Amino acid sequence: MAPYSNLEEYNLEITDEVKNRYASIINEIGENVTREGLVKTPERAAKAMLFLTQGYKQDAVEILQGAMFKEDYDDMVIIKDIELYSLCEHHMLPFFGKAHIAYIPNGHIVGLSKIPRVVDVFARRLQVQERLTHDILECINDTLQPKGVAVVIEASHMCMMMRGVQKQNSVTTTSGFRGQFEKIETRNEFLKLISSNLS
Repeated sequence: MAPYSNLEEYNLEITDEVKNRYASIINEIGENVTREGLVKTPERAAKAMLFLTQGYKQDAVEILQGAMFKEDYDDMVIIKDIELYSLCEHHMLPFFGKAHIAYIPNGHIVGLSKIPRVVDVFARRLQVQERLTHDILECINDTLQPKGVAVVIEASHMCMMMRGVQKQNSVTTTSGFRGQFEKIETRNEFLKLISSNLS
């Protein structure tokens, strides 16, 4: 399992299998897969699905371990407004939004770009937002072993916007806290900082 990579080369056997299944679906819903605009759609859809689920072939722990550095800094580190895009496992429709993540180092810091990469690893799988929040939280907590970790995700779900209740402006927020962030004062400081515009 690779730590991370942008999936640009596709396993031809898997791509062909997924492509054929998409072709069958297009035919079953009443479209003509041989129509000019749809001829290449099964292949494009197959490659898109493999790209959007490449997190199954990536190792978030390895990503973090590859960029851990000894450092005495022990105040809060926050990476906020991390864009995320995922697929709901119930309808395989997108959900998207932002993650806000903080940790309090305990002898080690991690390269700042690695936190968004960890978000991508777990987001690029079939997910529910609750599990996505938990996966990110536990990975950072178990790997860095910091004094505390906090994760808040705000996302809009196409399965609620395009179908079902069709609520266009609803946003779902999930959160998780470990260590010092379980203390109300630390948690409130984090929540205040992610809510403020410091620029």
